[in-house]
Amino acid sequence: MNIGEASKASGVSAKMIRYYEEIRLIRPKARSDNNYRIYGEDEVHGLRFIKRERSLGFSLEETERLLALWQDKERESGAVKQVALSHIADLERRIAEMSAMVKTLKHLAHCCGGDKRPDCPILEDLAGQGDAADEDCKPRRR
Repeated sequence: MNIGEASKASGVSAKMIRYYEEIRLIRPKARSDNNYRIYGEDEVHGLRFIKRERSLGFSLEETERLLALWQDKERESGAVKQVALSHIADLERRIAEMSAMVKTLKHLAHCCGGDKRPDCPILEDLAGQGDAADEDCKPRRR
C-alpha cells in the first residue's frame, strides 16, 4: 500500500509517517519503481503501535525503546516494565507541577478584582512584584 493507504489504515497522518521515517523510527517495506514508499501490514501494525504509545504520552526516545523491545522476541518483560514505570513517575511529577500551577493561578485569580481598576495581582505576581501568591487575600469587590 502507498503512504495514503498506510495512513488511513493506521490512523497516523502521512506527514507523521514521513517524520517517523526521517528519524528512522519506521521504514517503508520498499520503494516502487517511481520511488514511492510501499508499506505492508507489518509497517501499518508498527504505526498503530507508535500511535498508541504517543497517545499515552511516551517521548520519542521512549517510543523508540519500546518499539525495539516490542520487535525483540527475546526481550525480558522487566525491561518493558522499567520503561513504563519510569514514564509513570515522569507523568506523576508533571501532574504535581501542573496542580501547583493551577493552585497558584486560582489563588491569583481569586485575589484579582476583575474590575475596571488597573491594579492586578496576577500581573504583579508575574512581574515578580506581587505578594498575592504568598498572602491570603480578600477578593476585591466587583
